[in-house]
Amino acid sequence: MKNFKILLVAIALCFFSCNRDIKNSIQQKNQQSQTNQVPQILEEDVETLDYNDVEALEAPSLLERKTEAISTSNNIHTIPAPQENRESYQEIEENTFKMVNASPLSTFSIDVDKASYSNVRRMINNGQEVSKDAVKIEEFINYFDYDYPQPTGVDPFSINPEVAQSPWNKDTKLVKIGLQGKEVPLDDIPPSNLVFLIDVSGSMNSTNKLPLLKSAFKLMVNQLRDEDKISIVTYAGAAGLALEPTSDKNKILEALNNLNAGGSTAGGQGIKLAYKIAEENFIKKGNNRVILATDGDFNVGASSDQAMEDLIVEKRESGVFLTCLGFGTGNYQDSKMETLADKGNGNHAYIDTMQEAQRVLGTEFGSTLYTIAKDVKIQVEFNPAKVQAYRLIGYENRLLNAEDFNDDKKDAGELGSGHTVTALYEIIPVGVKSEWLKDIDDLKYSDKKVKGNAEELLTVKFRYKKPDGDKSKLITKVVKDEDIQLKNASTDLKFSAALAMFGMQLRESEYAKNISKENIIELAKAGKGKDEQGYRAEFIRLVNSSI
Repeated sequence: MKNFKILLVAIALCFFSCNRDIKNSIQQKNQQSQTNQVPQILEEDVETLDYNDVEALEAPSLLERKTEAISTSNNIHTIPAPQENRESYQEIEENTFKMVNASPLSTFSIDVDKASYSNVRRMINNGQEVSKDAVKIEEFINYFDYDYPQPTGVDPFSINPEVAQSPWNKDTKLVKIGLQGKEVPLDDIPPSNLVFLIDVSGSMNSTNKLPLLKSAFKLMVNQLRDEDKISIVTYAGAAGLALEPTSDKNKILEALNNLNAGGSTAGGQGIKLAYKIAEENFIKKGNNRVILATDGDFNVGASSDQAMEDLIVEKRESGVFLTCLGFGTGNYQDSKMETLADKGNGNHAYIDTMQEAQRVLGTEFGSTLYTIAKDVKIQVEFNPAKVQAYRLIGYENRLLNAEDFNDDKKDAGELGSGHTVTALYEIIPVGVKSEWLKDIDDLKYSDKKVKGNAEELLTVKFRYKKPDGDKSKLITKVVKDEDIQLKNASTDLKFSAALAMFGMQLRESEYAKNISKENIIELAKAGKGKDEQGYRAEFIRLVNSSI
């Protein structure tokens, strides 16, 4: 019996010792588990636990559940940052009324660019807020064709003035000055030496950029003739020649299909190489042009607006013209594209859809790519016996000094085959009281006597050079005063006025306080005319859908 009790005590001591070792082992494992897992618990997750859960974190099963939930929570809370809008537009200071007795001359360069209208149309259709400086009223007006007659004389354009009552101010008049460029049939255009300068940087890697660009260029390739040659220069981190000059459409299409986006944007290098290729293959008396397609987001080497201007001014002396085609959203650099086009003897369009590509590179292929007159300037002299004050609507970025008109070294805009250019002036007639008139003392030494016909409202003068010329030619046109009610004006004046009204409203112009959406639509409908392509009807729908 005694031996049996001793045996029981020994067994108990052994069991107690084993149990303590097991418990210590478990505690060590739990502590190790806590050491490994607890640091993954986020502060916001701990705050959601109650006190019992916090105390129970030593339990492996609960810890695993909480850790798993936290891991899942981390995945759920990962939200990509929204893309920053880096679109850039040059600030525009709206033209104001000028007093004729102090400033009788108004001088500016023509502008055939159309980018602003298609770009703003994209913003409205996408429900975006329209930047005021993206709105260039002259480009709204010049996006559309007008029923101006073809030139009949030796000059490459006809001049078409018109005067009528203003639709937004009963006390003012509108003066419309329209130019119609001579339509040159495609077969009569000289052989073309075209260099496609294509941005393939990483910023072009979206469907409305490089893929759209490639499709757009294919439209142009299909219109090329056997005597036309195409080269392709691409640029990303560096510039390179992707296709030697060729007339083989299959090779050109294959080279376009092989383009892919990636890398930074060495735009300056690309421009230099493109002009080098164009100059090496220059066709005397031919159509030599670089066609730049990009979002304008240059970030390597020469990239500022001023650096681009200096570079392109140097290159235009080669006799090679420039066309700038803008693509994409989010980082579109309009100011840089406009600078390149203005200083490079060229034009600028924005392509947001294949329909716009068809218009720019298909329907208007000749006017986009073939220049019939360069450095075209306009100077208007107002008759102080008829006009108290005037303001040029739009063209803020194209204004010139009066002395620039006769200076053949001063650069100005180019007119393409079949291009129309329209400018609108709002004038305050003599004898009308207006809030826009400023009090200026009479000039002591100025001769106010009107020489010649006192019925003349203004005289408009034009200067232009031939595409390969250095000396300008002068044309003069006298415009007589007329009292024509708006309802009796041409459909072209009505429609161009509606475009001006819409642009003024978008820009929140101080002159637009009496303009409503209903006024714009009513006038645009009255000026719709034939509208064979449907562009004017599209404008009416655009105004109707705008906020």
